[in-house]
Amino acid sequence: MSTTWPLWEVFVRSRRGLNHVHAGSLHAPDAQMALRNARDLYTRRQEGVSIWVVASADITASSPEEKDSFFDPAADKVYRHPTFYDVPEDVEYL
Repeated sequence: MSTTWPLWEVFVRSRRGLNHVHAGSLHAPDAQMALRNARDLYTRRQEGVSIWVVASADITASSPEEKDSFFDPAADKVYRHPTFYDVPEDVEYL
């Protein structure tokens, strides 16, 4: 029987921030304990307003070695850029 707790990734949104930023990692037996431990460890000075914890095993990431082949296809899809569209003159706010 393994006694090692799973690894959790912690993301904190600061009072002045608009997005969650990766703050670090910690081990905990479940999500609720990970959330409490993250609060105690990463927001000791009351700088956070929101915390996310995600099991590290649930994260899938792209490989740095495949960055060219993985991201290059996006460059040939010009319709994803706002410059591809003509904006009518009577549209004031877009």
